[in-house]
Order: sequence, then C-alpha cells, then structure tokens
Amino acid sequence: MKKLYNILKIVLLCFIGVFIGSSIYQYHDYKTHPDIYVSQSAPWYVSIEIRGILTAIIVMAILITMWIIKKKIK
Repeated sequence: MKKLYNILKIVLLCFIGVFIGSSIYQYHDYKTHPDIYVSQSAPWYVSIEIRGILTAIIVMAILITMWIIKKKIK
C-alpha cells in the first residue's frame, strides 16, 4: 500500500507539472505569435482554463484515492 501511495504521489506531481509547463508554453507562444490567436473566435487562454479544470478533476480523484490509502495504512 505504501508503494502505491508513493506512485500516486509521483503521478499527482506529474499531472500538475505537465499542466504548468503546457500553460507556460502556451502563454509564451501567445506572446511571440499573437497574430495566430487573433483569427480565433475564443480567447487564447480558453484551452488553459479547460486543461485546468480537467487537471483539477484528476488531481482531486488522485488526492481522494491517496487519502483512502493513507487511512488503510494506519
């Protein structure tokens, strides 16, 4: 159980890291190529918001699973 808990912790940090990294990349891309984003009907940050919501849902599921495992370990 402790090994599974540690794996879930790593997966949790990976999801958060990928979200932060991709958000920084998209912001940098918007600043360097603003002409590409002018033609879109939605603002440039909408995909960041969608990824943020999905990441939050996944993170909450992992945290709940980690909490259940931690209760079983004790």
